[in-house]
Amino acid sequence: MDRMVNVQFYDYVNRHEDKARKAPLPNGKIRTKAKTHKIRSKNKMATAVTLLACAFSLTLLISAIPSATALRHDPEFLRQVTDGEIFNNLPAGSERKFAMFMEKYGKSYPTRKEYLHRLGIFVKNLIRAAEHQALDPTAVHGVTQFSDLSEEEFERMFMGVRGGAGGAGLPEMNQAVEVSAEEVKGLPERFDWREKGAVTGVKMQGTCGSCWAFSTCGAVEGANFIATGKLLNLSEQQLVDCDHTCDPTDKTACNNGCNGGLMTNAYKYLIQSGGLEEESSYPYTGRSGQCNFQSDKIAVKVSNFTTIPIDENQIAAHLVRSGPLAVGLNAVFMQTYIGGVSCPLICGKRFVNHGVLMVGYGDEGFSILRFRKLPYWIIKNSWGERWGEHGYYRLCRGHGMCGINTMVSAVVTQA
Repeated sequence: MDRMVNVQFYDYVNRHEDKARKAPLPNGKIRTKAKTHKIRSKNKMATAVTLLACAFSLTLLISAIPSATALRHDPEFLRQVTDGEIFNNLPAGSERKFAMFMEKYGKSYPTRKEYLHRLGIFVKNLIRAAEHQALDPTAVHGVTQFSDLSEEEFERMFMGVRGGAGGAGLPEMNQAVEVSAEEVKGLPERFDWREKGAVTGVKMQGTCGSCWAFSTCGAVEGANFIATGKLLNLSEQQLVDCDHTCDPTDKTACNNGCNGGLMTNAYKYLIQSGGLEEESSYPYTGRSGQCNFQSDKIAVKVSNFTTIPIDENQIAAHLVRSGPLAVGLNAVFMQTYIGGVSCPLICGKRFVNHGVLMVGYGDEGFSILRFRKLPYWIIKNSWGERWGEHGYYRLCRGHGMCGINTMVSAVVTQA
């Protein structure tokens, strides 16, 4: 891991040295190779010292984080990850922690066998939370309402983005026009659509893989607010029951209720069906059912949608310009997430499995790995207000963390 971080740092420095060499001088001239050589020679010692000092600091930082293997044999660290409760041995301490977990989240199990099964999973998730804490030190990981679920159960119940290109195979008319460099440069340092009144309250999808429907509705709710000034609570259940649209590049990637779907498929359904009802007329049940869509109760009509380029500056510009964005990400660190800015050292970018709503961005603190404040995206989730930061997730911004930039779309509604 030390080697990986150091290599990334050297690549970072080299890229910025290249930009510096190509940048014009104050008089408008470009440095010649001879002048560049002199400058590089003069700064050679300073650069070397800086690199060695930074590499040493990073090595100390990473070496201070225990390995996942070591954590499995370190009850003290496990106690720190949860709430610091002192117990003499892991099994007994874990059972007390499990009892507290059951009380806090109103959990009960029908048989002793099921209780012991869930206790075993809970202990594994304590260890997993410790591993996540080591890999994601700028966030806080520990016990959540999902700590009695295995990874497989959690993914099946709460993650519903299934396959497809996420818009990559759509016609050119659905590809967003790139925002100018001037507009990107003029973006505010922080932005939050919640402060503008464009975001409904945090919702709960339940044990139904319908995150794609919540992501879609959130984007449509925001777009409708921008178009009309009215914030409506729209029906995810209509999408769960009625939308079976397939991705044009992958006919096996069809929207299928609680078994998953894609946000871009949902936009196409809404355009074809005429629109979306309000939650009050088509309430959420948390399970797939018969389609009861009534066209005379349509509250919002979708006119178009676009997919956003993977450049995160472009994503920020479209977020400010178009409203909250439907995005997909790899949710591997979210089962144990409690708060803070999640910036994992390792998080796969290609395995996107969860649909959420991007509502803003900001920065905080100081990142030793970036030598500046830690920038983040503000993500609205659909796991209720008791998860994360009152239902929200802050994810590191700028490096396509956890694939956050690979499946991003905006929608336009009729006024």
